[in-house]
Amino acid sequence: MKVQSVAFHNSDPYFTVYSIPKWRAKIYKFLSVDVWGNLPSNWQRKISAVYAQNYSKPFTKWIIKPYVRYYYRDENYLEGFTPPDGKTEFESFQDFFVRKFKSLPSNEALWVWPCEGLLCDENKVGEMTTSRVKSDVRSIHTIFGVSSNEIPENYTFTNVFLHNKNYHRIHAPVSGTISRIQHVPGDLVVLRPWIYKQDPSLPAFRNERYNIDITDDAGRVWYISVIGGPAVGSIELEKSVGLGSRINKLDELALFYLGSTCCMAAPVAPRVHRVNTFVEVGATY
Repeated sequence: MKVQSVAFHNSDPYFTVYSIPKWRAKIYKFLSVDVWGNLPSNWQRKISAVYAQNYSKPFTKWIIKPYVRYYYRDENYLEGFTPPDGKTEFESFQDFFVRKFKSLPSNEALWVWPCEGLLCDENKVGEMTTSRVKSDVRSIHTIFGVSSNEIPENYTFTNVFLHNKNYHRIHAPVSGTISRIQHVPGDLVVLRPWIYKQDPSLPAFRNERYNIDITDDAGRVWYISVIGGPAVGSIELEKSVGLGSRINKLDELALFYLGSTCCMAAPVAPRVHRVNTFVEVGATY
């Protein structure tokens, strides 16, 4: 596997973007979309749930420290986080996966990134191409579960892929009011963008997801889609997230139990980051 290092302002200096030969990508895509993707969705969810249970078993807590040493050069990385649900220690790998910040990042910018991971797709909504899913041709609006004329063409679409090592909670990119919540049933095909080459957002068109709209204080809607992948036990919304709820920038919206992607259609474009760069929760959008 070829590894290409990426360096930029506010980047993770140890983050890498993977590229694989086209022939191998085609094989992986075939296995993900044409084999696994053609299983009934309820089978995918049942198999994924059984698989995910392994990461909640007590013995998996011994994986955490070597895993952190492998992926993070900061030996004190875990000190910035706390286990979920009021626990005093990480009792399983799943606890590490859904770790919480002890203190949220601080940023005076009006708009911030809602998640951590690889920015694998970015474009104006009006320039986005359609994607064929099984026998249907779907537009970018399909991801967010809205009609084809609802999201303005000058909005910017972004797709952030969360690797297993990344922080897996989604936060509000802006202050405002929750104006829509929608659950979209679907598949759980593989999310890793480098196996889809020119169509890195293909899984977002077909996978199970929660769509959350935030209407900001200027009256503009921010469309957020929290998308599951294989091995996802569940996507869980924060208890305070409800229709009509007031939300402040960086308030928690949702968390993943294994595997995830976060898409967004926003009225403004990213100021610092571009495709194949690493974004962090709370970094200036």
